[in-house]
Amino acid sequence: MIKNEVYQRMVDKQGEMSKSQKKIAAYLLKHTETAPFLTASKLAKLTEVGEATVVRFAVSLGFSGYPELQKEMQNALQMKMTSAEMFAQTIPDHNEKQNLLTEMVKDDITNLQLTLNQIDHTAFNKAAEEIVKANRIYILAYRSAVSLGKFLSFYLDLVLQNTELIEHADGMSEHLLDIKEGDLVIAFGFARYTKRTVDALKYVKEKDVKTIVITDHPLSPLAPYGTITLHTSTEINSFIDSFTAPMSVINALLTAVTRSEHVKVEKRLQELEELWEAFDVFYD
Repeated sequence: MIKNEVYQRMVDKQGEMSKSQKKIAAYLLKHTETAPFLTASKLAKLTEVGEATVVRFAVSLGFSGYPELQKEMQNALQMKMTSAEMFAQTIPDHNEKQNLLTEMVKDDITNLQLTLNQIDHTAFNKAAEEIVKANRIYILAYRSAVSLGKFLSFYLDLVLQNTELIEHADGMSEHLLDIKEGDLVIAFGFARYTKRTVDALKYVKEKDVKTIVITDHPLSPLAPYGTITLHTSTEINSFIDSFTAPMSVINALLTAVTRSEHVKVEKRLQELEELWEAFDVFYD
């Protein structure tokens, strides 16, 4: 059960709702991290109901209108659920037969579509430019986000030769000791956020170093420290986050950077091919 009044109201009033209102409630209950930032019109489109129905839905829950409902959902988002609470929330009813593969893939398709709709394309282009311009690039990624950090750092360092991944809190100070203006920090953070990532970004900001933050929503504690912030949707019906959408953004950033620096990258790859051949790296 979700430990928040706004969502509890939706659960309690389901018996009084129309079919369209139930569709709205189901969507909001399923997308508690991203739905609070949807406009009434966008929520109406996603749930295939009229915008007026969204407004009536909010009023039926006791709110003055959709803005007040939206504010309550955003407030609820700031109350972090523990992993155990998340897990309990996503356990289906015993009698409910589900095709989990279909469910998860559909959730990821939704995450990709939400990310595409919500991401600031100007900010994305600026992020690619800053990566190309940076003297040194430091990637901050802890816990499960390390998987994203490793992938990005591998390819950036392969073509730019100036990237390092900071994945262990113990060695963070040594990595950041020499950071200076002209360098760039790329930080990953998704709920539940690690304090270490936020602390590192605070330090970097004091050094006037530019940052790219890749996170899940505008209320993320990482967001205030991003020179450029890219929001990606990660919500699936599980206690884990899906990194499908963040990975897609990484793929796009890498492609933008390599196309921008195509002469340098092509030369670098030709040199590497000779080395890979010499060391018999790949199976032919």
